[in-house]
Amino acid sequence: MRYLPLTDADRRAMLAKIGAKSIDDLFADVPEAARDGHFALPRHAGEMEVERRLSELARLNIAAGDSAFFCGAGAYRHHIPASVDHLVQRSEFLTSYTPYQPEIAQGTLQVLFEFQTQVASLTAMEVANASMYDGSTAAAEAVLMAHRITGRNRAVLSGSLHPHYAETIRTMAGLAGEIVSAPVRLGEAEDLAPLLDEDTSCVVVQNPDVFGFLRDLKSIAEAAHAQGALLVAVVTEAVSLGLVEPPGAMGADIVAGEGQSLGNALNFGGPYVGLFATREKYLRQMPGRLAGQTVDVEGRRGFVLTLSAREQHIRREKATSNICTNSGLCALAFSIHLALLGELGLRRLARINHARAVQLAERLTAIKGVDLATPAFFNEFTVKLPKPAIEVADALANRNIIAGVRASRLYPHEPGLTHHLIVAATETNNAGEIEAYARELEKVLAC
Repeated sequence: MRYLPLTDADRRAMLAKIGAKSIDDLFADVPEAARDGHFALPRHAGEMEVERRLSELARLNIAAGDSAFFCGAGAYRHHIPASVDHLVQRSEFLTSYTPYQPEIAQGTLQVLFEFQTQVASLTAMEVANASMYDGSTAAAEAVLMAHRITGRNRAVLSGSLHPHYAETIRTMAGLAGEIVSAPVRLGEAEDLAPLLDEDTSCVVVQNPDVFGFLRDLKSIAEAAHAQGALLVAVVTEAVSLGLVEPPGAMGADIVAGEGQSLGNALNFGGPYVGLFATREKYLRQMPGRLAGQTVDVEGRRGFVLTLSAREQHIRREKATSNICTNSGLCALAFSIHLALLGELGLRRLARINHARAVQLAERLTAIKGVDLATPAFFNEFTVKLPKPAIEVADALANRNIIAGVRASRLYPHEPGLTHHLIVAATETNNAGEIEAYARELEKVLAC
């Protein structure tokens, strides 16, 4: 028996609502040849044959660990101690459904409590939640939170906010209000004050920004507060907080970040771990979950979910988020790695990152025609090349050097960025790789 929940009239009404004439219009972007259902797929094969074919396909990839790797732009390659993987894979943590295992609930909650403490300390904020899915969704939740706090529905986005974060904000918060994006500014602190008005709930600024440029957030925080708006600070490189002044110290009201740099490998884009922190006065508007410390009837220390304002726990109209859980295992990896480093270790790691980036920038800009476009940076910067960046990056990839992220890949509609390359250097890049990068770049530009 077929189950057809929609009538023809239902379908016509839905198509009319979205402005489509027929269902076929919904597949207009799919090539005609791919719609007939006939594909030249190989016939079945044995296990060994399949493994051999998959291995051949895998060898077409260039792994980060098998090359000189200088990519960043929101996802960073760092060394993860073997002890992190060893601990997160223990059966006390890695189970089919960890948060609801009663025999280890106290251990899980204690880890989340410690994670929150670490994030609050890193960001110089008063409270942090038990993590979110990733940095981009955390940024979108921050905008929705600002709407709730201020009673306004207009958000202003910096032009140097990572475009993937900006798109996520538009997707998740676009229906809840107006999203205004400032023009792209490379290597300079844009003046966002003229875009703020009495309807603005928040301004979203990234530091370091997508091009690696470091900025002082104090002036934009003052401008936002003068209009009754909040400052949402975005951080995509958690290691930078070991050296750069934290957002909370510069006047941020909400901090949304990506914690992948600590404890979590690149993993082809995920899973990652979103960081979220705010001022204590905004605690009850914070999305996600909050683990707290208490004592039981016998005076023993215990941990509980202090706040969990999500749809399963309270009335839907009062829920602050539809985030149902947190990136628990990724948050654990973050917390273990940070605990192993300690405060002094994190600061030393941050200094090494900055020193490697400075070394690379000095070596690259010594090449004729290569100019530094971001005068102040942490471990990531942008260079302007005398040739289109796509040509240079492809040529260097053929020489086993992953040179960075083309700015035009992130901003395909910005013609002025076709020659710009976003380059990151971390503790994983040694002097030999830096020298090889510069030497091969010089050869490519000379061709």
